[in-house]
Amino acid sequence: MAIALRLSRGGAKKRPYYRIVAADSRSARDGKYLEQIGTYNPLLAKDDPARVKLNEDRARHWLGVGAQPSDRVARFLDAAGIKERAARVNPKKGEPGENAKARAEERAAKLAEAEEAAKAPAEAPAEEGAVETTAADQPAEGGEAVVEEALEEQAAEAPAEEAPVEEAAAEEAAPEEAPAEDAAAEEAPAEEAGEEPAEG
Repeated sequence: MAIALRLSRGGAKKRPYYRIVAADSRSARDGKYLEQIGTYNPLLAKDDPARVKLNEDRARHWLGVGAQPSDRVARFLDAAGIKERAARVNPKKGEPGENAKARAEERAAKLAEAEEAAKAPAEAPAEEGAVETTAADQPAEGGEAVVEEALEEQAAEAPAEEAPVEEAAAEEAAPEEAPAEDAAAEEAPAEEAGEEPAEG
């Protein structure tokens, strides 16, 4: 019969309470056991001495007759200084999966392309009067011809926008003067005539 030192769950739903037991490894988790050697209450604070209670003499006895502790009980035994727990080594634990590696490589390739695109305009001599463009403004594909066309369109649009503004200002000024002249002309004939309305 293989003996295991393990936890047997008790307590209510979402309120666990464990017994540390020596049991036949084939028996159910919460089934019958040979002996209870301690308790574990995970709801208590980690520094609370009542969190883990362990009968060290009985634990040493069961280890002496070949009982194998579960991982959690081995941690308790190591903390109590009864049996040293061998450190586990899993070199692949923090290693990302294949899909994550592929995504990381794609991101690195895109960053490298963006850096090269940013360096290219900086290395080229800047022309006088040219509008500076950043890597974000430039299209991913299409080259310098597309950038030159965009600059020409901007230059063509700028004078066209300025002319209507000047014409609008001139038109606004002219109508304001005309009503003032009309009002003066209307007042003048009435004064010149000097006629008073007939009294009746």
